Amino acid sequence: MNKEVKFTDWGLMDYQEAWAKQETVFNTTVAIKTANRTNNTTLITPNTLVFCEHPHVYTLGKSGVPENLLLDEKGLEEKQATYYKINRGGDITYHGPGQIVGYPILDLDNFFTDIHLYLRTLEEAVILTLKDYGIVAGRYPGYTGVWLDPDNDKARKICAMGVRCSRWVTMHGFAFNVNTNLDYFKNIIPCGIDDKAVASMQQELGYELPMEEVKLKLRTHIAALFGMTLI
Repeated sequence: MNKEVKFTDWGLMDYQEAWAKQETVFNTTVAIKTANRTNNTTLITPNTLVFCEHPHVYTLGKSGVPENLLLDEKGLEEKQATYYKINRGGDITYHGPGQIVGYPILDLDNFFTDIHLYLRTLEEAVILTLKDYGIVAGRYPGYTGVWLDPDNDKARKICAMGVRCSRWVTMHGFAFNVNTNLDYFKNIIPCGIDDKAVASMQQELGYELPMEEVKLKLRTHIAALFGMTLI
């Protein structure tokens, strides 16, 4: 099993461009696995972990309800935001500057073939990162992602998740609100949940976080929990 993972930060990148780049890496990995099965070979499959930020964009997953976007075309233009229907799981979410968007493109045959454990492990990496800053976070029963105060009526989501997995190769991933402008969430019903708020680290702590520092802590936790060697 190959536990080496190439880490790359694409910086601030248009969502559609990042989606296309993801698809290229994903399809290459799936093709290697298909060739191995067809030709009875053992070519090593690569693993990639991408961090980036996006300009204002709303994305709707395969199980999403279009009506959960509360803006029409004119409203999107006024907010300088774009909108895409995409091939991940989950409903609608928002991406924007100040948010760490993570795209692990992993062959889970190199780690473990359990999509639920995969999601829980990503959640745990975010929970541990928040703990580094004194923020207590956890899980909300029945939902993916990371939540603050999940056990009471103040529950609010700080990290959303939606993934695609084919032949145990993953793509898409998570959106972690660090210094995110939360006003943009008012234009959607986030993840289809209309009775819960969203949160950011900046909102909780009262100051802007250094993004590179948070990214370093997060990728360190991801690597440790998956047993990865980042390269």
